[in-house]
Amino acid sequence: MIILPAIDIKDGNCVRLFKGDYATVEKVAESPYIAAQRFADAGAKWMHMVDLDGAKDAKLVNADLIADVAKSSGLSVEVGGGIRDMNAVEYYLSRGIDRVILGSAAVKNQQLVIDAVKAYGDRIVVGIDAKDGMVRAEGWLDNSEINYIELAKKMEAVGVKTIVFTDIDQDGTLEGPNLKQLDDLANEVSCNIIASGGVAVLKDIINLSELNVYGAICGKSIYSGTLDLTQALEIAHRVK
Repeated sequence: MIILPAIDIKDGNCVRLFKGDYATVEKVAESPYIAAQRFADAGAKWMHMVDLDGAKDAKLVNADLIADVAKSSGLSVEVGGGIRDMNAVEYYLSRGIDRVILGSAAVKNQQLVIDAVKAYGDRIVVGIDAKDGMVRAEGWLDNSEINYIELAKKMEAVGVKTIVFTDIDQDGTLEGPNLKQLDDLANEVSCNIIASGGVAVLKDIINLSELNVYGAICGKSIYSGTLDLTQALEIAHRVK
């Protein structure tokens, strides 16, 4: 299992939100460059980055900064937020980003997902963000009428290999991931599942590893000190 420490960018700063609420924004590091260096120093191989302004505005906002932080870190990086067309996909993938995450597009423009997967294969990840099992879009501000497993099956059918699943009610809470929803999802599709939201302590990493998910995103837990990234990486590395 891979561990992906997270950097969320808003107004150029490294921040965290509580349950995706932009009104709760909190700066959590001196700069995204310093945060990324700390992840690398701890032994991380991957990093998860999100353009929060981009997610809300439906366009690339902090893309230049994100690409530069990713390059300077030396880590493998996946990026989401505001990626709504092929130009945005190509922008990131041509600047050293390893994977891009399509979230709102998976709900509102599935042709983009199809075209992107056809062009870039497993470098295209779909982010499925759900509240009470129902998918949300546009920086989690828009409700949809589609269940998260239903959307995952549609994405699998068009060739998506990796899904980042976030239970919005757990995100930023440090209350643990939604293991039941993750288990249900893993049993319904063959895609690699990356768990996002709620990871707080090492026991959460152990629980996720027992679900046999592909990866776990850790954000607030690292910044607040409830999770030691080096120890989390060691536990995840032992999981085959």
